[in-house]
Amino acid sequence: MEKDKEIPETITSGSEDGIFEVPKQHRSRASRLGSGLKRTYKDIIWAITVASDGIQDWTPFLLVASYFIFSVCIYMLATSGITEVFWFVYLMTNTYIAGATVIEAMMSIGACHDANKVAAKVAKKNWTFPTPDSELKNLDIIIVAYLPNEQGIIMDRIYYLLDKVVYPRDKLCITVLYNTPFPIEPLEAQMHDLALKRAELRVIKVPNSKSKADNINYYCTLNTRADVSAIFDCDHYPHPYGPRWAMERFAGNSTIDIVQGRCVVFNANENTLTAMIAVEFDKIYAVSHPGRSAMFDFGLFCGSNGFWRTSLLKELRMDENMLTEDIDSALRAFGHGAKAVHDLNVVSFELAPVTLTAFWKQRLRWSQGWIQASIRHINLVWSRSTVEGKTRTLTQRFGLLSLLYIRESSYYLITQYLCLVFSIVVTEFPKSGSQLYRLVFFQYPVAWWLFILSLVSLFGTLYITFRVRSEFIRWWMIIVFTMTFPAQLVLTAVMGLFGHARQVSKYMKWNPTPRT
Repeated sequence: MEKDKEIPETITSGSEDGIFEVPKQHRSRASRLGSGLKRTYKDIIWAITVASDGIQDWTPFLLVASYFIFSVCIYMLATSGITEVFWFVYLMTNTYIAGATVIEAMMSIGACHDANKVAAKVAKKNWTFPTPDSELKNLDIIIVAYLPNEQGIIMDRIYYLLDKVVYPRDKLCITVLYNTPFPIEPLEAQMHDLALKRAELRVIKVPNSKSKADNINYYCTLNTRADVSAIFDCDHYPHPYGPRWAMERFAGNSTIDIVQGRCVVFNANENTLTAMIAVEFDKIYAVSHPGRSAMFDFGLFCGSNGFWRTSLLKELRMDENMLTEDIDSALRAFGHGAKAVHDLNVVSFELAPVTLTAFWKQRLRWSQGWIQASIRHINLVWSRSTVEGKTRTLTQRFGLLSLLYIRESSYYLITQYLCLVFSIVVTEFPKSGSQLYRLVFFQYPVAWWLFILSLVSLFGTLYITFRVRSEFIRWWMIIVFTMTFPAQLVLTAVMGLFGHARQVSKYMKWNPTPRT
């Protein structure tokens, strides 16, 4: 009996004679050892992943910080004569940028006047548009949504499109393209149930999608009768007549391939940040875009509230490897010979980020996306068009140079100017009015005139923006925007440098903007 107690219990592995029986405590020890090794392996992988993410997150910051420290040190060591030369060069180039901006603003006045004139004419006829309903083209309105981020607003936007958009229902299809890494119920069921009740609504959960580009590319594989496809982000409220205005442009000119509308921020009163973004959007969409289009004879699709000929969209699609696939597709369309126009009557209302964190993440993604697109398409400036019958004019080439190269270079000009000022303040802080005058102008009369021209350009641009501001912009917002504009220029330049640093360090994370 004592001998029997020494025999361990066994677990039979399937053999009748027990030849392959394994002692239970051995099995238990092996199992614990294997489990421990698996946990250790997972911990190591987790640590490596966290360290890698940390390095990727901090590398752009270290690159930008090194850039500023190195630049300030160089200027502190430079002689007074060399400093004066750099000061003059930076002042001259920044004056050029300010002058180009105000010229764009002045060129936008005509587009604004024409839009108001046409709108007043249609309103006078009780909103009877020139093109009869029977002659309008078929339209798909595409809503692109990342559901975890926009689950709180998507049903509201769907109902708005169904009930408010004024367009013949037999020629309209509202297509909701969404992706989600995990099921979100009962929301998904509600959307699909609504699609069964409304003939003009189509709801599609895009399989294996990880981005807006994937969703749009999936749409391009569908059989659709749409002549024109309009792309909207999920936070947008298109003006009820916005789609009709866009379709009038297609009906009136068969050479138009893309109509880009005006995006207006409607949560301007949320806080100071959203107010400044709202003014900025009015400056961009109501002034800069139409002004550049008139000045350089080309327009751009800007990501949302853009109407494409469906055949062109399906031909070009979106590149899911680009952080700003909209700008990339717009430049590819231009290289393809497509004609894009900006229409100020094609209005859509959207949300601005309400926190600095969300704003920072959004703008860094835009900055990196712009440098990606600029690197890829800068060859459009000098290369010949590969499309038969399509040529790029000298004016268009200069416009592309300004958009893709000078704009990206301006980040360095602005920040170098800042570093130069900081170095002078540190080494030769002015102690009198005459020293301050010399610090600012180095006694060069031309520097004084360049400074005045920059100020006049700034105020001229902002005055035109004030005249075309949206209904959500209060007068005090323009004043605050004007007073803080220099600081905003510096912030934009710093974010541009971060975008470049991210591209150099191959930072490829995509941070969606929170929607509320």
